[in-house]
Amino acid sequence: MKLSDLTYEYPEDLIATFPSRPTRVMRVQANNSPEEITLNELLKSIPEADVLVINNTKVLKRRVFTDQEVEVLFLDNIDNNKASNTWKVLFPSKKNAIGDILNLPNGFKMKLLEKGRPQIVEVSPAISDIDFAQMAELPLPPYIQKARQQRHNAQDDEAWYQTAWAKIDGSMAAPTASLHFSNDDIQSLKNRGVQVIDLTLHVGLGTFLPVTVEDLNQHQMHSEKYEISSENWQNILNAKSNGKKIWALGTTTTRVLESVARTNLLFGATDILLQAGSEFKIVDRLLTNFHQPESTLLALVAGFSSLEKVKTSYAWAIEKKYRLFSYGDLSLWLK
Repeated sequence: MKLSDLTYEYPEDLIATFPSRPTRVMRVQANNSPEEITLNELLKSIPEADVLVINNTKVLKRRVFTDQEVEVLFLDNIDNNKASNTWKVLFPSKKNAIGDILNLPNGFKMKLLEKGRPQIVEVSPAISDIDFAQMAELPLPPYIQKARQQRHNAQDDEAWYQTAWAKIDGSMAAPTASLHFSNDDIQSLKNRGVQVIDLTLHVGLGTFLPVTVEDLNQHQMHSEKYEISSENWQNILNAKSNGKKIWALGTTTTRVLESVARTNLLFGATDILLQAGSEFKIVDRLLTNFHQPESTLLALVAGFSSLEKVKTSYAWAIEKKYRLFSYGDLSLWLK
């Protein structure tokens, strides 16, 4: 698949800067034109005993601003301690030299040790989750900041940018398809006999880095940590073997399910790249937001459906003024 295959034009004013309420849903079936349904119609369309798989990751507050308003995203602590000195980070370091020291809030200092993507820095004194809770923000996508013309989080982002069932700390971004649903929605599905199964995938560095090669086969996906219990995986396989459909809420759950189907590893890290030509062994229904051009997420949707179907459906949605990206509207793709 080519990067240039994944381009499309959209009006900037369709970038959602706050959650879509009520959520609009574009339903896409293989042989039909796209159609709009309500979220309630979507929920009612999931048959009894089908499986909905959700991601229970929780977004970390790890975006910190220096005294010069330089934005630093703390990714992983290299020391693997709760309070750590050495970190992988992302920040605009072009004008900095090795050894430069940047001032963080609350008296912390950050020394640049290595350049690259990511950079390696040393923080003194050691920084902990308690410190991040006091001085960091959630890592909203840069396009939301740009559309708002505001680099810092809005007050409501801490509620808006977490799923209703977020519980396992570790993600650098929200599984945004889940932001459309409440715990009441999930309970209503369970009451009707739909199996709701959770797993964990922590969104990592790959979400923030652009694809820089024309041939997607040459793109190096960054690994993201995941885990699913043996009981949950067996329930998915049992439902599949009994002819039930597996509904993946988001690209993150899709990546886990398709990774486990290929490796039989219930936990670890996945660098799977799903695109045109990929076989989807588990997922029958894909619920996902509208994705940016030239992204691996858009490639995944094109792999699940088809590139032609994605392009015509996105054009339809843009004409209908669906709101785009992380805080935008929802799409449902049926095999």
